[in-house]
Amino acid sequence: MRLSKTFLYLFSASIFFSAACQKNILQPQGGAPTSMKEVPAVRLNYRYEADVPAPSENARSAEERNAAVQNDFDQHRPQELLDRTITSPDKRRVLAVYHRTSDVLSEFRLDMYSPDGKLMRKVTPDAMAVHFTDTIVWAPDSSAVAFVAMVRVPQIGGENQTPVATAPTPPEPESSPDANVASVPENTETATPAAPTPAAPVGVLLFRTEQLYICNADGDGTKPLTQNEGLIYFYYTWSPDGSMLAALAVTAREWQFLNAQADTKGEVFIPTGRPRVIEKNGRERRLDDGLTQVHPVWSPDSAKVAEAFGTQVRIYDATGNNPTQAAIPLQNQLLLSSQAYDREEQQKLQAANSNAVANAPANTANAANAPAANQPQGTLPDPSTLVSFNPIVDLVWNADDLIYFQTAFVKKMKNDADSVTSFARWHRLVLSVQPGTQAAQ
Repeated sequence: MRLSKTFLYLFSASIFFSAACQKNILQPQGGAPTSMKEVPAVRLNYRYEADVPAPSENARSAEERNAAVQNDFDQHRPQELLDRTITSPDKRRVLAVYHRTSDVLSEFRLDMYSPDGKLMRKVTPDAMAVHFTDTIVWAPDSSAVAFVAMVRVPQIGGENQTPVATAPTPPEPESSPDANVASVPENTETATPAAPTPAAPVGVLLFRTEQLYICNADGDGTKPLTQNEGLIYFYYTWSPDGSMLAALAVTAREWQFLNAQADTKGEVFIPTGRPRVIEKNGRERRLDDGLTQVHPVWSPDSAKVAEAFGTQVRIYDATGNNPTQAAIPLQNQLLLSSQAYDREEQQKLQAANSNAVANAPANTANAANAPAANQPQGTLPDPSTLVSFNPIVDLVWNADDLIYFQTAFVKKMKNDADSVTSFARWHRLVLSVQPGTQAAQ
């Protein structure tokens, strides 16, 4: 009897242990996700909604120059011209973007100021040239500033350049798409005495192509996040939690080729690159091999990055041990919604012209401009017949489950009078979780 009870106890315990092990094997730790952050990109569902109102977003407006910093340049730095100031989100620091009168166009320098106009620290060494100054951005928590820079082009007969740690040979100067140096008359007044100027940093690695750099909030710790000689990084945006950046990069050879193509067409060169995620420690992961002009965007929870390629939106996991990605093809949905949009516009045009036709029945000119006849139901329309069918040109991800994207026809010419932006339409993707999804590890 005692043996039977012992056997029954051991048998029951073994069943319980087996069930517990089976549960752990079949169901990963964490179970069902409790937020969109825990959902792998590959396990997202979506619903397409066409022609929605434009999203509300906090677009960066042009910042007025800090008056105290401008006064310091006017009084104490007559050979240096202030181009812009960028205040940290917490309002405790002001980054000064400036150039010397002897500098090459499109090459700039950075200093860190306090809001009351006191120079705290020089951010960039003399041998460093900052490029694409309209993309310089503070981290959301004000802990760091990200910018793009490379070795400065030496000036013949100019000042001696600080030795470069990597000792590269600078290339010929390239025309930057962001070159926009303000025309400021040289200050000929006698400069008043100023406090001792902090020394420029030394020993910072420099490269012959534009790399991504950061410095701390006080202007110290300037270092390259990327060290890929031959690549050009030209756009970057902080994740909302300030831990990473999403960036676009392209090879120098591709940059030069695409720039030359734009020149032959008389177009403004818009850089095209491949998306990447770069952590503060310098670890980098290329997200895609495709080229795009659309700037990548972060999910509000900093877990994912979205990018657009033509009529497709792709979503990438930015974190996790096994990051996934998902492609959302939208061509068919955009074709059908563009067909409906064109029909509505045609009806509006016909209604607007009805009075004119009634008053002048012999005038049939408008009939020649009418869109093509409706195609049979169930047949995808021919893209060449739809004036509102265009690629994705912008992305906004302002809610965990909502991605807005804009389609438009955009043509930017060097002669601005010839530039065209038309049929700009906003759409959105409503994201949801696929049934049976487990939280990402």
